[in-house]
Amino acid sequence: MTTKSSVLIFLDDNEKPFGSFSVPINFELDTTKLVDGNHILKIVSKDPTGKEGVRSIPFSVRNGPSIAIEGISENDVVDGILPIMINAYGKGDQKQFLIEGSETPKSTPAWFWAIVIGFVGFAIYYFIVELNRTI
Repeated sequence: MTTKSSVLIFLDDNEKPFGSFSVPINFELDTTKLVDGNHILKIVSKDPTGKEGVRSIPFSVRNGPSIAIEGISENDVVDGILPIMINAYGKGDQKQFLIEGSETPKSTPAWFWAIVIGFVGFAIYYFIVELNRTI
């Protein structure tokens, strides 16, 4: 009989574990070998007396290019013609930063235009009032 607990590590619904270790362990999960999407890391531990414990950790992998969409969101109710902007960019090789294409351009928000129109309107009002006061 061993004096240490052991763990079996499963990924998704595989019946064959990708690792069997004595605790404590440290390991690196290489997500570049996984497809993008939802996965489950399942850890089954067994103590020296044979009792088992199970823990499942759901996680998402997104190694592929990031996709940004402006103009429509999930579960939107839409009609008419929709202007939609789509941008996709990857991380590159993570040894150098890619400037071009790494940011998603966005349209100017409506609150910004409201502030600009209010400021211009006040400036015109102030100019007219000052012009009438000097005449």
